[in-house]
Amino acid sequence: MRNRFQDRFGTRSARFLLLSAAMLSGCTVGPNYHRPAVPTPPAFHGPDQSQQAASQTASFADLPWWEVFHDPQLQDLIRTALKQNYDLQLAVERVTAARAQVGIARSNQFPQVSLDPTFSGGKTDENIKSNIFSLAGDAVFQVDLFGRYRRETEAARAQLLGTQDAQQTVVLTLVSDVASDYFLLRDLDLQLQIAEETVRTQQDSVKLTESRLQHGVATTLDVLQARQVLDAANAQIPDLERQIGQTENAINILLGKYPDNVPRGEVLAIETPDGWKWNETLPPQLPTGLPSQLLERRPDIHQAEENLVAANANIGVAKAMFFPQISLLGSGGAAFGHSQFAGSHIPAPPGIGTYAAAASQPIFEGGYLRNNLRYAKSEERQALIGYEQTIQRAFGDVSDALIGYDKNHAVRERQEQSVKDLQESVNVSLMRYRGGTSNYLDVLDSQRSLFNAELTLAQARNNEYQSLVQLYKALGGGWK
Repeated sequence: MRNRFQDRFGTRSARFLLLSAAMLSGCTVGPNYHRPAVPTPPAFHGPDQSQQAASQTASFADLPWWEVFHDPQLQDLIRTALKQNYDLQLAVERVTAARAQVGIARSNQFPQVSLDPTFSGGKTDENIKSNIFSLAGDAVFQVDLFGRYRRETEAARAQLLGTQDAQQTVVLTLVSDVASDYFLLRDLDLQLQIAEETVRTQQDSVKLTESRLQHGVATTLDVLQARQVLDAANAQIPDLERQIGQTENAINILLGKYPDNVPRGEVLAIETPDGWKWNETLPPQLPTGLPSQLLERRPDIHQAEENLVAANANIGVAKAMFFPQISLLGSGGAAFGHSQFAGSHIPAPPGIGTYAAAASQPIFEGGYLRNNLRYAKSEERQALIGYEQTIQRAFGDVSDALIGYDKNHAVRERQEQSVKDLQESVNVSLMRYRGGTSNYLDVLDSQRSLFNAELTLAQARNNEYQSLVQLYKALGGGWK
């Protein structure tokens, strides 16, 4: 009985469906995608453009993030963020959903087959008994004669790739944000250290001035002026502690944690008798690589291009809807069992099978198909504009970061010299005051200027680190 069912329904109908599909599914309407030609400048706008134009293809962005950010504690924070950050978890789930959408779109290219088994039996009276098992099946295949479903699958795949690129953008942004906030935290730690050290130094100065007042070699005004710098440094401490706590909270949110303390790694600088000494010297210049490589590195550019691919495929979908929709249909079934009537056995009826083809051609739909095609073409033009705009913004990001890194480096170097000069000025003014050749106002002015200059130097150093992070992000580094 099984062979009878396969012969009458399975073999004939399936063979009809597959052969018909192979004969009819060969045409795909709509434009095939070709990457648009986007001219790129010979060099990034920024310092040393002539040197960039002839630079090697190696780029700072080719380094993985753990080779850029050397602080082991920062590396641990980034690894934690990549495991636990909620934005990244959402991006991963969006990729999973997009992959499922590809499967949904692709399923239309296969036959839809269903089976309906039934069993009936019983006894109506003493003379009639029956036990019948029947198996019926239906198959429907939408012939992709004009490539509508293939274009839908193409669009879904492009959207999947775009979603994966969006995930990589989240990764790149997350790594950059953790590094940026960490460097800001270390800078605030340094500013707090400078303020606390200034408080200790000024407390000694106030005691010295009060002692000189008691011995008649200083005035009450000298004491009051000495306390001014002490009060200014003390006032900085609570505000710096506030900023430190809020920055720690921001880092923990990026890590997918509740607000808490953040472990620190190496300090940015330590104080020596000759002034502040920095633990690491950042390079004055960083290789950027060729501008054309930016199109391959930046995940947001990849995503914009995949949006363009999907929009291009949707034009084919809209065009295919103008043509007939052809369906192949097949059904069949068989029954197994018997009926008993007055001692006689009556066999179940034999299996049956049918197959057919149907076509549907749009005649009047109120302008839906025409406007749907116009909409698809407009979406494609918008995607093209978005793609070109994304590239333009990417070059703007790199230019801003290059200029920022170069100028922040110059500012930091000059501010370091300013601090050295002011340290010497404080020493000279103290010697002159103790020797009685100048008043305490000169000392006060030098100390106040030194305190502000040291804070400015710490901020300048942070700006240099921040521009390093921004350049790495702008070049599309690290996410691969």
